[in-house]
Amino acid sequence: MTTLPLKDYTQAPATPPDLFEAIQALKIKLNAVILAHYYQDPDIQDVADYIGDSLELSRRAASTNADAIVFAGVHFMAETAKILNPDKLVLLPDLNAGCSLADTCPPDAFAAFKAAHPGHLVISYINCSAAIKAMSDIICTSSNAVKIVRQIPEDQPIIFAPDRNLGRYVMEQTGRDMVLWQGACIVHENFSEKKIVQLKIAHPEAEIIAHPECEPPVLRHANYIGSTSALLKYSQASSSEAFIVATEPGIIHQMQKQQPQKRFIPAPPINNCACNECPFMRLNTLEKLYWAMKNRTPEITLPEETRLAALRPMQRMLEMS
Repeated sequence: MTTLPLKDYTQAPATPPDLFEAIQALKIKLNAVILAHYYQDPDIQDVADYIGDSLELSRRAASTNADAIVFAGVHFMAETAKILNPDKLVLLPDLNAGCSLADTCPPDAFAAFKAAHPGHLVISYINCSAAIKAMSDIICTSSNAVKIVRQIPEDQPIIFAPDRNLGRYVMEQTGRDMVLWQGACIVHENFSEKKIVQLKIAHPEAEIIAHPECEPPVLRHANYIGSTSALLKYSQASSSEAFIVATEPGIIHQMQKQQPQKRFIPAPPINNCACNECPFMRLNTLEKLYWAMKNRTPEITLPEETRLAALRPMQRMLEMS
């Protein structure tokens, strides 16, 4: 009896030595576009075709002619791309790249919340699951939330979900009273007001720029409040030479590339940890991005009924923006 040699299952396929070159070759092979959020690692930002915040990336996803979309971001962003492109292959480098804010808004609980407020128009921040989008009337981003709410008739009551801090900021900017779902982002609610004030004392020349998802005590100290892309544009236009940046520090890579002569100081979290970095965004790596393209998985799929229901409020957002 002949004994066949056992197959060695411990030998995983080798990662190419030059991932940038390998990813470029796969982009051509798949006719793929790589979309990356500003909160991704610098290497991923550098290999991406387009970098942006949620609104910019939604527009890119809606207009792309590529056959495949590789979304270097978190799960709800890849879902958004699939909502807008049902016939395209949508890949997420790490399927565990979720979102703490989206997780604070479970669909069953939100359905009950919505039923308890009949007659309310539901405006949902794009940082939510496809199931929440499907229960919404209009989607918004931090870039366009104020603009969208200002277009709603004043006698129309509004539910705003899921981020309470963005909702509170929109209420202050528009003068509108809204019913807020009490969700929050673990990154933006962890910035330390005390440490930011201490940084400002140490760097009196620096402007404080902050994302509206931050808690009110942090926003009170900000010289400028805006979406991720708005913070980037402001840092370019401002004559200041130094900035304390109160949002996920991945954006500093682009700020530094565009304004190398300026200084960008990440706002510190409450604890002595890396809590100002989004742990979900950082699950994606250049190597995972390569293998996702190589193996055409993990692929994002959605039930067609959910996709169509979520598409309508997405389209309204794009029209109103």
